[in-house]
Amino acid sequence: MLYPKKLSSKKSNVLIKILLGVSLLIAIILTIVNKLTTPNIHWAALVNGGIIYAWITVRYSINKRTNIAGHVMIQAIAISLLTTYIDYNFGFKGWSLEISIPIIIMIANVTMLVLTIVSHRKYVRYAIYQLVICIYSLIPIYFMQKALINHFILSYIAIGISILNFILTIILSARDVKEAIIRKFHI
Repeated sequence: MLYPKKLSSKKSNVLIKILLGVSLLIAIILTIVNKLTTPNIHWAALVNGGIIYAWITVRYSINKRTNIAGHVMIQAIAISLLTTYIDYNFGFKGWSLEISIPIIIMIANVTMLVLTIVSHRKYVRYAIYQLVICIYSLIPIYFMQKALINHFILSYIAIGISILNFILTIILSARDVKEAIIRKFHI
């Protein structure tokens, strides 16, 4: 049976640099075309935001020590920023804060819960990411206080799921966390 040849580190770095250059060239061309054809509609900025998001994902995914929970956290934050940027470019109707970010938070929390259930022995590696997602889930409270959100239902659901998920994760993995603390601190 023949297997595909694995790219060497040097070749893959060259390939990444070439693709990054092509992406930059495409972004510049799109910006020029946008300015020449429809200067009052900033569609190139949206495409360039997508290109930046794609490269954040690629760079983080290439990292050989990538933790799945870390990847979930980075994706949740990056997608939230991208949707907010898109909303802002279309006149900021608020859908990114009212709908998009709460749904992203819910998906990230459900993903973290599944990771914890499937591999609860590795919870210690996921704990910091779970905590960051839980803190990130509280951001809609700020938007509610500043009256940037008119419809609170999804935000309340996202916050509730996040807090419930964090408590459930601690309950499911309490013994493993305790053993890890004892082992690390020689208690």
